[in-house]
Amino acid sequence: MSALVNVLVAVAVVALIVSRQVRAQQLTDAKRWWIVPAVLVYLSVRQQGLVDPDHHVVSVLLLGAELVTGLLMGAAWAWTTKVWAEPDGSVWTKGTRATAAVWGVGIAVRLGLVGLGALAGIHLGTGALLLGLAASLLVRSGILVWKAQSVRASYGATGGTTARPLWKDRV
Repeated sequence: MSALVNVLVAVAVVALIVSRQVRAQQLTDAKRWWIVPAVLVYLSVRQQGLVDPDHHVVSVLLLGAELVTGLLMGAAWAWTTKVWAEPDGSVWTKGTRATAAVWGVGIAVRLGLVGLGALAGIHLGTGALLLGLAASLLVRSGILVWKAQSVRASYGATGGTTARPLWKDRV
């Protein structure tokens, strides 16, 4: 797959995610939360250029930094997302201003890593971008599924009381 196609896939995934973050979304498909990250990992590792062969050690370090950034961004993204249960038992999520800040910081850090690599003469392929995005999505989805289970359990045990979003107590 070409670099342009990889970038377009990444942009499409990010656009979908951001569009879903600005409005409340019912959390569904809790059993398949890992599929999109798995597809992104597959797309990233099946191509050449994930690691620069001329600067193997430094490019692996930059790739590792990209993965750590993705993992941290995914965790922060999930913890800044509102999660609540409706009286019918459905679980909903919505991003907050803090979620937008996490995205901004994550993008800035990733641009900084690409800049550092470019200054050192290292070319990080688009696979690194897809791998970092996969890490973010995997951690975010896993944490949201975990949070949803605890929200469902706590609201399911209340027996008829009106559910209110968990984030109301923190705002």
